[in-house]
Amino acid sequence: MALTNLGARAQIGLYFNPIVSRVSNSTADTGPFAFLGSGDKSQIFGGVDFGGYWDFVHYAKADVGFDMRDAIQHGNSASLNSFLVGLHVEAKPMAHQLKPYAQLSFGDGRTRAPVSTVHVNKLEYGVMVGVDRPLNRHVDWRIVEVGYGSVTTISSNTYGGPAVPAAKLLNFSTGFVFRIP
Repeated sequence: MALTNLGARAQIGLYFNPIVSRVSNSTADTGPFAFLGSGDKSQIFGGVDFGGYWDFVHYAKADVGFDMRDAIQHGNSASLNSFLVGLHVEAKPMAHQLKPYAQLSFGDGRTRAPVSTVHVNKLEYGVMVGVDRPLNRHVDWRIVEVGYGSVTTISSNTYGGPAVPAAKLLNFSTGFVFRIP
C-alpha cells in the first residue's frame, strides 16, 4: 500500500537543454594527446545536456529524488561525454514561482583528444544548482543551472607523458523541463 501511495505522488521531469562548459587545468599538456590542445590550460566546450529526474519523496519544504543525465560536448575538436547519476533536492518556497534545486552526481566521463580516436573513461563528479520557473502544469523554464565538477581527461600522461591533473568543469545551462505528474 505504501508503494502505491509513493508511486502516485512521484513526479518525473525530462529535459533537453544546451550546455556550455569551461574546461580547465592548472598544468598545460604539451604532448600529442593533449585534451585541451597542446600548451593550453582551458577551452570552452558546448553541446547538449539531456536527462530526467524522478522525485519520489515529498516533504513540506522539499522534494527529493534521483537525476540521471548525459551531456555531450565538443570543443577544440575534442569531445567530452558526461554520464552522471545523483541525488536531486528541490526546494518548495512559499511563492512557488521559482523552484531552486541542488544535486550531487557521480558517473563516467569519457574524453577524446583532438588528434586521436582513442577514448578514455574516468570517474567524474558534479555539483549542480539551478532555478526552474513553472510556465504551466507540465512545463518549467530552467532559468539557469550552474555546475562544478572534475574529471581526469585523456592526456599525454595516459601514454607515458608528463602528469596532468584532473580537469575542472564549470557548466552553464538553460532550457525547458517537461514534467509528467
